[in-house]
Amino acid sequence: MPTFRRMPKRGFSNVRFATRYNIVNIGSLESRFEAGAHVTSQALLKASLIRHMRYPVKVLGDGALTKKLIVDGAKFSKSAMEKIEAAGGEARIVQ
Repeated sequence: MPTFRRMPKRGFSNVRFATRYNIVNIGSLESRFEAGAHVTSQALLKASLIRHMRYPVKVLGDGALTKKLIVDGAKFSKSAMEKIEAAGGEARIVQ
């Protein structure tokens, strides 16, 4: 039997306590929502961008945004926040 299987496993794993997020990119918001839309977690679920409401939404800045959107999310990356505000929209942090 290999050595790594013979040795006892010790230590702490943070997997059970880590916060998981539903990840949404800016490019997906551009293609699925009209200009001036209010993007909430319910709207993302209806647009099939997230699978379930169990986890909070984190918006990442991959893609381009040209529409003015009001986006609600638990977290935003720095680039996503800049792109939303540059398009004239608003990024709201919701718990």
